[in-house]
Amino acid sequence: MKIAYTMTEGKGDLDQVLYRFAKAEMARGTHVVGVVQVNTDRDDCPLCDMDVEVLPDGPTIRISQDLGREAKGCRLDPDALETSVTEVGNRLNSDVALLVLNKFGKHEANGRGFRDTIGQAMALDVPVLCGVNALNREAFEEFSGGTAKFVAPTPEALADWFSG
Repeated sequence: MKIAYTMTEGKGDLDQVLYRFAKAEMARGTHVVGVVQVNTDRDDCPLCDMDVEVLPDGPTIRISQDLGREAKGCRLDPDALETSVTEVGNRLNSDVALLVLNKFGKHEANGRGFRDTIGQAMALDVPVLCGVNALNREAFEEFSGGTAKFVAPTPEALADWFSG
């Protein structure tokens, strides 16, 4: 079982690191499935739109809801998240070389989201790489049984982990 996670502190930095790593691996011919997050700035709102690109070939799914300019609550659209979970699950099989997930977040920490997909990948002996934030790190470490390895948030370090 090969499972790793990476973390960054800057807003949106982790999305870029995982995106670049996944795309580089796919360019090398690695059969990657999962999701990477692509944010789009908006002129009419201080908050970006959050989309995930399902790997390796789409679709791109908007996972944020527009709750209005003054909204303070969570903008995640749980139905859209579950659609992306289904899309990834439909692509996951023993021919996959790597599962990349943009985030082990609140939904996963609470037993939903991509949690079962991660378990399925591990059962298939497919290496798993997740982005994790500080709020959910403990839940991720508990979920992985302490076996997940932290990898520095650079495409090079991630490539070294994957090839090692």
